[in-house]
Amino acid sequence: MKRISFMLMVSLLMLIVLSGCKDNTAVEESAKPDSSAITSGGSVTVGISQDLDSLDPHVAVYAGTREVLFNIYEGLVKPTTEGELEPAAAERFQISEDAKTYTFTLRTGLTFHDGSKVTADDVKYSIERYADIQGLESAFSILEKVNILNENMVEVKLKEGNTEFLAELTLAVLPKSNKDPAKTPIGTGPFQIKEFVPGQRLVTEKFTGYRDSKLPYLDQVTFKVITSAETAFAELQGGSLDILQYLTSDQAAALEGQYDIVEGSVNYVHGLFLNNDFEPFRDIRVRQAICYTIDRQEINDFIFNGKSHIIQTHMLPGIKKYYNKNTENVYGKDIPKAKALLKEAGYENGFDLEIIVPDNYPGHQSVAEVLSEQLKEAGIRTKIKQMEFTSWVSDVYRGRKFESSVVAIDGTLAPSSWFERNVSTADNNFTNYKNTEYDTLFEKAKSAVDEDEKAAHYFRMQEILTDDAASAYIQDPVNMIAVNKKLTGYRCYPVAAQDLSEVGFIG
Repeated sequence: MKRISFMLMVSLLMLIVLSGCKDNTAVEESAKPDSSAITSGGSVTVGISQDLDSLDPHVAVYAGTREVLFNIYEGLVKPTTEGELEPAAAERFQISEDAKTYTFTLRTGLTFHDGSKVTADDVKYSIERYADIQGLESAFSILEKVNILNENMVEVKLKEGNTEFLAELTLAVLPKSNKDPAKTPIGTGPFQIKEFVPGQRLVTEKFTGYRDSKLPYLDQVTFKVITSAETAFAELQGGSLDILQYLTSDQAAALEGQYDIVEGSVNYVHGLFLNNDFEPFRDIRVRQAICYTIDRQEINDFIFNGKSHIIQTHMLPGIKKYYNKNTENVYGKDIPKAKALLKEAGYENGFDLEIIVPDNYPGHQSVAEVLSEQLKEAGIRTKIKQMEFTSWVSDVYRGRKFESSVVAIDGTLAPSSWFERNVSTADNNFTNYKNTEYDTLFEKAKSAVDEDEKAAHYFRMQEILTDDAASAYIQDPVNMIAVNKKLTGYRCYPVAAQDLSEVGFIG
């Protein structure tokens, strides 16, 4: 088996270069904080906009949950702020030339929060458990078997080569002895759970046995659930919160001098997602008319002060190796063309459209309101319906009972995670989009070992999504985060993560 260096493998795997956060204090955000300037100890409170759907990391679905659990659990590898993958529970790894065999050597002396040693048996159990939960429609459908080579080495065998599979092994390593992780969560991360009150808070405390003995700096972090954006901002202004994400431009401006404002990317595909089984949207001309009616730059300027990245396909601009930037200019605002397409499709007088908006992110409602005015120009009469996020998940995402929805969709560092949700048979294809060429290309892209071939397939798939107007993709929104001026070390990630391990008070 050929040994591949970590950095080389990362470059072969994804060549992802994602922008980190920008801090208005002119600190280089992507750099590690100066530990000599940080005082160990203390506690902070982080405002989060939705409750955690499960403390079991193999079951949790919400991106907001994964952001929090990032502090509790670690996998064999974990993401970095630069969008790469680095060893975590594993000390090192090897990947075969055909990308069918991944071999991991575990860290010596690694322990779980309960003090028990992390074993190869725990790793095998965790991978197989996660694969079973995710099901045959997931990336783990190509998992052949997990072999224990010795007490510190595990081999993951795939049925076919997959250069993206390393990103899937960020899945949390759990103790095999823990039969109910949702009730008794035990991980290897920098913080362990002290208290969980559903709908109110998750309190975590420093894990003194963490693999990096210098981390974390904080003794305690409380994640406080505040579903109302207005209430959260009021608490922030009142000083009861230390960190809060997803500020509007106006809110960020109002906090000048009171908090540091860190700017990053939300790393979501934000748009008006269309149910392709809703009668008007079964006609490609109607979907295209929607896209010609939207002024994306107006939305960006009005809501995000022009700081978001305009997109027109289901892929993040930051994943540069696989992002097709040529899709960005396919649709410009053209009301006459939109009306002509609607007339051809039999909707000369427009139609009524309900836009469902989940309440977990204030930007959704604002975007829906601007869209409502824009769509009116083409004769499309809209009604905005706000929905509690858990209801949105059950009714819209899982039940597919909707006409359209303004929402933000996330993925992982595996490019396939962004494209899979538009495959005809995918469980998470909540827009009911279907295209046989797209499905065929997805299978080819997943199995391609050659990176240029893989990228070519993904580029073509993005063109298909854009040309078909599968949904009206709008932007990767800017994420403005308020951080207590007494703190340092807050960093942004290209995946769902609020990493508090290197956050501490300035000494």
